[in-house]
Amino acid sequence: MSLSVVLGFGPAGAATARLLAEKGHLVRVVTTSGRSPEPGIEHVALDATDSKRLIEAAQGAAAIYGCAAPPYHRWVSEWPPLASSVCAAAEATGAVLVMLGNLYGYGPVDGHGPLTEDLPLAATGPKGRVRAAVWEQARKLHEQGRIKAVEVRASDFFGPGVTDGGHLAARVMPRLLRGKPVSTLGDPDAPHSWSYLPDVAGALVEVAGEERAWGRAWHVPTEPALSAREMVGRLAARSDVGPVAVRRLPPAVMGVVSVFSPLIRELREIRYQFDHSFVVDSSAYEAAFGVRATSIDEQVTVTVDWWRERLAAAG
Repeated sequence: MSLSVVLGFGPAGAATARLLAEKGHLVRVVTTSGRSPEPGIEHVALDATDSKRLIEAAQGAAAIYGCAAPPYHRWVSEWPPLASSVCAAAEATGAVLVMLGNLYGYGPVDGHGPLTEDLPLAATGPKGRVRAAVWEQARKLHEQGRIKAVEVRASDFFGPGVTDGGHLAARVMPRLLRGKPVSTLGDPDAPHSWSYLPDVAGALVEVAGEERAWGRAWHVPTEPALSAREMVGRLAARSDVGPVAVRRLPPAVMGVVSVFSPLIRELREIRYQFDHSFVVDSSAYEAAFGVRATSIDEQVTVTVDWWRERLAAAG
């Protein structure tokens, strides 16, 4: 029974840790605050930028899953020390470093066709550049034979457990389930790829055990793109609330909200992802490995049911 170390316990970290536990792995989750243990999962409280302590926590691990991320508005200052510490732990322990990445590193892709992994990392904004640099650091160490590394890149998270950010999480689902109008951050009719959280976890776990996957980045298996309006329509139909109006959040309102919300303020860098077609090509992964994107009907059903249970429990 191998040990897997998961950094972070946000939506992706939690889904990955629980999937690993279901598959019989010993799982150690590292977060700054720690948590109570759960079946098959040990929680350890430490600062992952402390490479000495992280190396100690990762001793004996077959894989380290990098699912932690600094607060969104502190990426530029906090990603580099976190990435360096994680790479040091991978080198010291010999564990495979499985990095959860995103699509920011490609930079503005207005009018571009489906995004493939061979696109250059040409980000022009600070958050895109720092995410590109994090992967480049790991990739170079891999090429030097110092670590074993692979990155799995996801688009906007969708699904059970996703409660922050994005088009279709906490900002949208509670209103949708009450049949109320919802607002989107960009063009509600622009085709957009959504990464279903269980598929993200499935891909992370799969590539850890596939040596031929290491040394490069892969896109999470993803269903064909749907616009925010189409997704809301499917969610509303499953919720039996009737049609729900979908409106674009006016730029003036975005400006006001950004004064009080660091998240909304920082989203200006990646507005191109919401204002234009933003479509992921995951055919390379699907040709090489076993994980497949969950059908959109199942995604919607599971997500609606999860949100209903969550809101009912909250009263």
